[in-house]
Amino acid sequence: MKHIMVIDDSPTIRTSVEFALNGLGYAMDQAENGSDALEKVKSIKGKGEDVALCIVDINMPVMDGITFIGEFRKVDRFTPVLVLTTESEEGKIKAGKEAGASGWIVKPFKNQDMMDIVQKLVK
Repeated sequence: MKHIMVIDDSPTIRTSVEFALNGLGYAMDQAENGSDALEKVKSIKGKGEDVALCIVDINMPVMDGITFIGEFRKVDRFTPVLVLTTESEEGKIKAGKEAGASGWIVKPFKNQDMMDIVQKLVK
């Protein structure tokens, strides 16, 4: 089974992303920050399953999105990471790309836009 990990400190955002991607046939996992997500990714991989995509917010407590991407890239260089954030500032986008982000989507998002981007990234 392949998983999509949704990492955001807002339960509402996590749920709306999950709702938008519900029809894709992936197991959906939620984490409230980067540290929580890294633990969950280890657990998924430990069961012999795989993460197809991480969708991560930038501004979160404990471990922010940029730090998460850097840490995630140490254990997984190829799985796409989509940044979902209210940030549209060039510096943040550049930092995300340098850390290893595969794409960027700004909140609020349209469900169809989210679905289109995710389908491109997980092919």
